[in-house]
Amino acid sequence: MAVNDPIADMLTRIRNAVRNRVKSVSVLNSKVCRAIAQALQDEGYIEGFELIDDGRHGLIRVRLKYGPHGEPLISNVQRESKPGRRVYRKVGELHRPLEGLGISIVSTSKGVMSDRRCREERTGGELLCTVY
Repeated sequence: MAVNDPIADMLTRIRNAVRNRVKSVSVLNSKVCRAIAQALQDEGYIEGFELIDDGRHGLIRVRLKYGPHGEPLISNVQRESKPGRRVYRKVGELHRPLEGLGISIVSTSKGVMSDRRCREERTGGELLCTVY
């Protein structure tokens, strides 16, 4: 089955897996999805991810992270920019989700990165999603 929006598909799979307290989830492999998984790993929201060869495009197995008492670290994942409505933000317009307790993931000319790293690099771009 063809997926028109692989980012929304990835975020929905992660959202559903966290809701069901699953340890890992497989998502479709693409450059953007790998970069989002890397940003989530860098910010500490997931344990890690690995690429799985399935004979076609491949899969990404994302290992989700939970707190010491089993509480999920990801409580909400929201897609901001969609194929029908792109959302672009300058570095000064990037908001801090939950007063800095969450992250926004931004696709910039320097790659996909979190809002914290965007402020360090002084670059803006397309606001892909918000995680908290």
